[in-house]
Amino acid sequence: MMTDAGDDEYVYDEASGDWLPASELKARQAAANAVEVRDSVGNLLADGDSVVLVKDLKVKGAGQTLKVGTVIKSIRLTGDDQEIDCRFEGIKGLVLRAEFVRKR
Repeated sequence: MMTDAGDDEYVYDEASGDWLPASELKARQAAANAVEVRDSVGNLLADGDSVVLVKDLKVKGAGQTLKVGTVIKSIRLTGDDQEIDCRFEGIKGLVLRAEFVRKR
């Protein structure tokens, strides 16, 4: 009797020259395309992390300054290695550069 392991379709991976299960090849390609976002001290950031500002930042269009030590909760990665999408009260569409934050 066959197990479920034999049901996966095999595809040729040109990079390695091997035949791999399609699911494994897809996982490898996703890992290769993943963008690493690091904060001002080199910590790896992920969706949902909380960060603290390391510098006073003037927010263009909002007429507001975010002060050092301000906590930003639940960040989202944008796909750019230096930009993070944030929510902060009174400011819509806030995007910060990773070099100005530190992981909490």
